[in-house]
Amino acid sequence: MSQESIKLVANNKKAYHDYFVDETFEAGIVLVGTEVKSLRLGKCSIKESFIGIDNGELFIYGMNISPYEKGNIFNKDPLRTRKLLVHKSEIMKLTGKIKEKGFTLIPLKVYFSKGKAKIEFGLCRGKKLYDKRDSIAKKDYERETRREFKNSQM
Repeated sequence: MSQESIKLVANNKKAYHDYFVDETFEAGIVLVGTEVKSLRLGKCSIKESFIGIDNGELFIYGMNISPYEKGNIFNKDPLRTRKLLVHKSEIMKLTGKIKEKGFTLIPLKVYFSKGKAKIEFGLCRGKKLYDKRDSIAKKDYERETRREFKNSQM
């Protein structure tokens, strides 16, 4: 996947802080015309959203796409449930993994790839409080060592 054909719309940095991301997947999103226009303007939030499996299909809940200001009567509910386009074999694999203890599907990024709206989501395990503290301490240590190395180079 070439980097120039991708336009990032929304990023969920909090997901990496709250969860261990074991595996990532890509899916298309079923949208209406005004939602696509709003996405192209970057008016999307996936911070509070999650993905669920219902009747063998993937759906994203809580994804907020702000109404398009010139859309008037064609605008849909900003928090409506949207279907994700994924192969049946991947859905079966995800269903098996989700039944294991502690796994959930969390959206990580929303972007346009070759003109199509895509979402990257991860198969995640929740972090405990001590895991979060440990990852913060590790980041601080790496930042300090980079700063010291940079200062020693001058």
